[in-house]
Amino acid sequence: MKLVDRKILLNPGPATTTDTVKNAMVVEDICPREEEFGSLIEGIKTDLVKVVHGEGAYKCALFAASGTGGLEAAITSAVPEGKKLLVIENGAYGARMVKIAQTFGIEVVHYQLEYGDYIDVATVEKLLAEDQTISHLAVVHHETTTGMLNPVQKICDIAHNHKVEVIVDCMSSYAGIPIDLREWNAEYIISSSNKCIQGMAGLVFVIFKESLLPSLANQKRSFYFNIYNQYVGFEKTGQMQFTPPVQVCYALRQAINEYFEETEQGRWNRYQNNWDVLVEGLQDLGFSFLLPYDQQSKILLAIIEPKSEKYDFDEMHNFLYEKGYTIYPGKGAKKSTFRLSVLGDLHEEDINGFLSELKRYMGSL
Repeated sequence: MKLVDRKILLNPGPATTTDTVKNAMVVEDICPREEEFGSLIEGIKTDLVKVVHGEGAYKCALFAASGTGGLEAAITSAVPEGKKLLVIENGAYGARMVKIAQTFGIEVVHYQLEYGDYIDVATVEKLLAEDQTISHLAVVHHETTTGMLNPVQKICDIAHNHKVEVIVDCMSSYAGIPIDLREWNAEYIISSSNKCIQGMAGLVFVIFKESLLPSLANQKRSFYFNIYNQYVGFEKTGQMQFTPPVQVCYALRQAINEYFEETEQGRWNRYQNNWDVLVEGLQDLGFSFLLPYDQQSKILLAIIEPKSEKYDFDEMHNFLYEKGYTIYPGKGAKKSTFRLSVLGDLHEEDINGFLSELKRYMGSL
C-alpha cells in the first residue's frame, strides 16, 4: 500500500477516514453482478437501517451519487402529482430542496428564514393548517450552513397530526447524532457515505417506510432516482440497476463495521468532546459564534469572522492547509462566518493540533 499523509478535514464532509476504510478499497476486481457482491450490498442496506433503529419498519434504497441525488430521489419519488411540498429553509441545504422540487414542477410552499434563525414550529403548524394540498414536508436535520440542529421531532409530530409525510435531510447527522426512527416516525431520511458514517464519497441512501412501497410504485418522475425501481429491482435480482462504485461499497462496509465497534453513543461522545475542545480553544483565541449554545449541533460551528483589517479567509485557509488542516468558508449566513466541523475520524489531539496552528496564524495578524 502507498503510504498517505493524514489530513485533518474540518469541512463538513467528505470526512477524514481511517486507514482501514481506505485500505478496504484495495480488493480484487469483481463484477457487481456477482452474487457475492449482491450479498455485500444487501448487508450494507440492512445495517444502514439498523444505525437509525428502523429494523422491521424501514427499508433502504442505495444509489451511486452525491447526497443531492438522494434528496432528488426522495422528493421526486414521494410527492404525488397535484400535491405540494412544504420546505423549511433556514440554510443553503433547505434552499437546495426547493430548487429540486421546482425543477420537477412540484409546487412548493416555502417557509424561509434568515440563515441562522431558528424554526418557529407554530408557523409550521399554521402553514399546514392553511393548505390541505400539502402532502409532504421537507426539513434539514443538521443545517451545515450554520451548524444549527433543527427541531425535527416537533416538526414530525406536527406534520403527522396533519397527515403529512416528512422527508428529513440527515446528510450531516446520520451516524453522528443519535437518531431513532421509532421516535421520529419520519417517512424518509437521506444521508451519504462520506459524512458521519466515515466512508468514502460516491454513495447516497434513502431510508424509507416499507409501508410506502405501494404508493411509490406510481411515481414516474425520474428514471435513475426512482426509489421504488431501485429497491424492488434489487430485491428481485440481487443486483443494483446501474453500475455502483464498487470499491466505495467495500469502504462503506468497513466504515459501518467501525461504527458498530465504536457504538452509537461512543461516536456521539467523541464528536461532542471534539466540539467542546474546539469551542473552548476558539473562545480562548477571542472568537465568537453565530448561534447560541442550545441551537448548536455539536458537529459544526459557524464562527464570526475577525474584524482585523489584516484578516483574510483565503490566506488563513492556505496557511492551515499547508499544515495539514482543511477549513471551510461561510455560506450565506446572516453574518460573515467561516465554518469548522468535527465529523469524521478526528480525535482530541487533532483538534488541539489545529488550535495550535490557528493560534500561530492569529498571532501573525
